[in-house]
Amino acid sequence: MRPRMMMWRRAHGAGCCGEGRVHPDHHHFSDPGWEGGGPFGVRRPLRFLAWKLGLDDPQIAELAAILDTLKTERAQAAVDERRALSAFADVMAAERFDPGEAGEAAGIRAKSAERVQQQVVRALERIHALLTPEQRSRFAYLIRSGALGL
Repeated sequence: MRPRMMMWRRAHGAGCCGEGRVHPDHHHFSDPGWEGGGPFGVRRPLRFLAWKLGLDDPQIAELAAILDTLKTERAQAAVDERRALSAFADVMAAERFDPGEAGEAAGIRAKSAERVQQQVVRALERIHALLTPEQRSRFAYLIRSGALGL
């Protein structure tokens, strides 16, 4: 159990289910997909956006394809990050520090971040074309309010 949750439980009672309490760090929070971690800063971005924007079935299908592409690029970025860290470790383990090899490792990281940002821009472009003006307005509000992270 996470330390924050343990502190909350100590302050508000040991039980959770059936007591009528709702807390943002709690698994009963009412917003679908509220937790961070997915391609758009929420754990279940497709469900969250479908609910918040009132998407129809064709829009949901297209958004799923867009998010899948973004998810794939972010997974590749995670692989690149591990490669860069391994290269940094190799540089540190060597007898002499090689600035060129360290620079190459840093370059892996920078190129990967650039590719992810380019993919985010492409995804936003496709989402913009997919949404109605009212849905785009709601999407923009989610970004501005911090409910949706890019």
